[in-house]
Amino acid sequence: MRLPIEPPYAPMEARLVDELPEGEGWLYEPKWDGFRCLVFRDRQEIALQSKSCKPLGRYFPEVVERFRSLSAERFVLDGELLVPVEGVLSFDDLLMRIHPAESRVRTLSRSFPAVWIAFDLLVDESGESWTERPFEERRERLETFAERRFGHRDDLATSPATAERESTAGWLLEGGASLDGAVAKRADAAYASGQRTAMVKVKRYRTADCVIGGFRYGKDSDRVGSLLLGLYDDDGALHHVGFTSGLKEDEKPELTERLESLRGGSGFDERVPGGPSRWSNERSADWHPVRPELVVEVRYDHFTGGRFRHGTRLLRWRPDKLPDQCTLDQVRIEGVRWREVLGAGGEGAVAG
Repeated sequence: MRLPIEPPYAPMEARLVDELPEGEGWLYEPKWDGFRCLVFRDRQEIALQSKSCKPLGRYFPEVVERFRSLSAERFVLDGELLVPVEGVLSFDDLLMRIHPAESRVRTLSRSFPAVWIAFDLLVDESGESWTERPFEERRERLETFAERRFGHRDDLATSPATAERESTAGWLLEGGASLDGAVAKRADAAYASGQRTAMVKVKRYRTADCVIGGFRYGKDSDRVGSLLLGLYDDDGALHHVGFTSGLKEDEKPELTERLESLRGGSGFDERVPGGPSRWSNERSADWHPVRPELVVEVRYDHFTGGRFRHGTRLLRWRPDKLPDQCTLDQVRIEGVRWREVLGAGGEGAVAG
């Protein structure tokens, strides 16, 4: 490729904050729950690159061909890969695309083709770099590019952006499984490759009451290191759904004694720790079941594939809560159709 910037090129990143900034000079966007993906095109050469600067093209061949079909032959764009299923975005189906077998990838690309959402332009179709220009200028250029080159396609779109902070409430509260929160970008900032200086993000968090079905000792320790969490289904089976750690050191001795006094039983009925899973590691089978009597409230960001996608944060103990009240209903959320989000920029939107 002969472009002003070429892969590997670190994308701009966001610093996590508790609240979105207020005041002039900010543009706000939804934070999509997909794979970050930079797209590089130099005539017939096309590269898709992940947030970690890894190539993604072999996993999304339909997206590569989609960009090859555009009339613009040179550009670099920043955006997000997503997989809709029946109009609702599915992170599970997105994860399935990272598969070593080309035949499997091809089948999935036909059954559930990915969509790509643009939110920045780094090199325009004349081959000129825009990375040193203010974001508000890049955004205007992106809208012009998308209008001319994307047209009214269903598989390429531009993410909404707004200068009105109040318009972000829906993204944070009603985004369903499609969104991860909201971001704010400095309108006057250049593209900060690999840095967190020009963009901040607020993640959407939820809470759930979970039963402790087991625990793990800390590494090289005789004290508890993490608690294994469970939720009951409609038939009364206890599903292992994840873990929580970050326990206070001064509480570990008493908590360890309490858990050891409850050791025994089968622990979980479904998704037992140590079974085949994309989250399994060498310590997955190293756990100790306990009688399901203790309940905790935890904070989490995503529930995907029958479990919390990341570790949760322990908020408090719930002695007032009965274990059988901790059900999977708590983590079921309605999916929001991704096309609805595209039109949710609200008053003051600069795109969408």
